[in-house]
Amino acid sequence: MAAQITLVRGDITEQHVDAVVNAANSSLLGGGGVDGAIHRRGGPVILAECRQLRAGRYPGGLPVGQAVATSAGELPARWVIHTVGPVYTESEDRSELLASCYRESLWVADELGAQTVAFPAVSAGVYGWPLDDAARIALATVQNTPTRVREARFVLFSTAVLDAFHAAHQSTTQRAGEPNTQGRDADSAVPPSSS
Repeated sequence: MAAQITLVRGDITEQHVDAVVNAANSSLLGGGGVDGAIHRRGGPVILAECRQLRAGRYPGGLPVGQAVATSAGELPARWVIHTVGPVYTESEDRSELLASCYRESLWVADELGAQTVAFPAVSAGVYGWPLDDAARIALATVQNTPTRVREARFVLFSTAVLDAFHAAHQSTTQRAGEPNTQGRDADSAVPPSSS
């Protein structure tokens, strides 16, 4: 079964969800954008667990397209799922690697038992992925990945990114004959009912 998709504009570090997906770099040691914000707000526990992952399971860093979880530290979530998005380039089609970020994150969420997951727009910031294409890949992948996650909440940092995700979602749901999901500001976001 696919997760219900919700689109909101807001701060991913303020989401009360089971798991927050971090658009990490392969070092797992923090960086800019979403990655830096999650490490700052989550505190030193996340960094300590990432260092343990680097010392053991991922000595060369987390490969692009894969995902791994840590606790969420001081975030209002239980876990952080770190995934490494590909850098966009016109000379090579890396869309499968971007799709893998979302698929692998959902699989990790399933292993954890997470019911609600907050996603950023992976690779759509400094990694340069065109917004329309990043949104299409993200939404299509989440819609087509079987999961026990109930809600996949895309928490988008600007109106432009939210608009791109709305357009992609409207396009994909109209083709699939599904009702359109309403987006809203994160302050008014509520999880779907558990009926």
